[in-house]
Amino acid sequence: MARFLLSAMPFTGHVTPLRAIAHALVGRGHDVRFYTGSAFRAAVAASGAVLVPWRSAPDFDENDLRASFPRLEGRKGIRQVFVNLEDVMIGTAPAQVEDLQAEWDREPWDVVVADETSVGVALFAERTGCPWATVAVLPLSLPSRQGAPSGLGLAPGRNPLTRARDAALRAVAPLLMRPLVAPLARARAAVGLPADATPFAAAVYSPERILASGAPLLDFARARPDHLDFVGLLAAPASDPGPLPGWWGDLDGRTVVHGTQGTQNIDPADLIRPALEALAHRNLLIVVSTGVRGRDSLPFPVPGNARVAGFLPYDRLLPRTDVVITNGGWGGTLTALSHGIPLVVAGGDLDKPEVAARVAWTGAGVDLRTGTPTVGQIARAYERVTTDPAVRDSASRVGAQLRSLGGAAGAARLLEAFTLRG
Repeated sequence: MARFLLSAMPFTGHVTPLRAIAHALVGRGHDVRFYTGSAFRAAVAASGAVLVPWRSAPDFDENDLRASFPRLEGRKGIRQVFVNLEDVMIGTAPAQVEDLQAEWDREPWDVVVADETSVGVALFAERTGCPWATVAVLPLSLPSRQGAPSGLGLAPGRNPLTRARDAALRAVAPLLMRPLVAPLARARAAVGLPADATPFAAAVYSPERILASGAPLLDFARARPDHLDFVGLLAAPASDPGPLPGWWGDLDGRTVVHGTQGTQNIDPADLIRPALEALAHRNLLIVVSTGVRGRDSLPFPVPGNARVAGFLPYDRLLPRTDVVITNGGWGGTLTALSHGIPLVVAGGDLDKPEVAARVAWTGAGVDLRTGTPTVGQIARAYERVTTDPAVRDSASRVGAQLRSLGGAAGAARLLEAFTLRG
């Protein structure tokens, strides 16, 4: 038996993949603790792990980030990205280290396993020498000498002009990330670490072991380090969703489109409203999740062919779904693709443009290149993914690769091997 401490920033999309791995490790007889926000106490307990809650670190609510991080108020796009990185990821890191050190002093572990936004884990591992593995729960953003820098939502250039564009962007990438240099230096100093020139994009990944959610087909065509393996979709075993919505039987025999804006930036006016309008007069059902449990309605009238719920059991919904219209949350995108479902992606900010670009790269869907598409843009994208057989073929191909990569069980085996190295 090995002792693992898993850590995830307290966001549903980050906790869920790590929780799947926790469940697999517990099932293999290991001792597992899970450091994250107290809102995930029940989810962690269901995995069989023991929660280590954020104490010194601010135990924030992912649905009300502005309450804990007021600089996010009114921010979208690139400004939101940098405030998220500086205040939420880096700013909380010293307090994360304090929590981790207290738990380590109480009872050490053999390996710490964290998502790539848990900056506190990276600092703790460096300070203590604790073996550290990264589970990439977002599109892989390791710096590369190929293609454009990750995060810009740009597919690699295919001709001399766009390849030159990529090279120029790689050259200026350190300048673009300069706003994070001082915050990261302050966080390092706060936990007693010396100054270091490693850029943020590299510092958040373990130099020893990386397990990446997703698949090579979704990572463009580029070289990757030897200590990285893709593990497909990290999904915990399905739990009882409770009573299904009363309208569930309406799905029988119908073309079903699922619309979602994930769990952050969930203003339904951005994507859900134009999607409903674009599909209102078609012979189909559009099933919408609001992203907030218990919020089973929208703040505007919906057409007769729409059905709405806060959360929906994907293991039951997606086998009946023909197309997904999404804001590009990575976990939801991978889940849909694992079922071979074509996508219409409206990636507005954070990692979403990157997700949209990767889906389009594979041919498995349409990148709307905006988080606030028009009714016409959605209607045209829907028409394409439902009439071009190459799109569904590509989605099926990506889905097959995702299913072949081992998932949480495979990740658990790789982490076991990591504890036994050397």
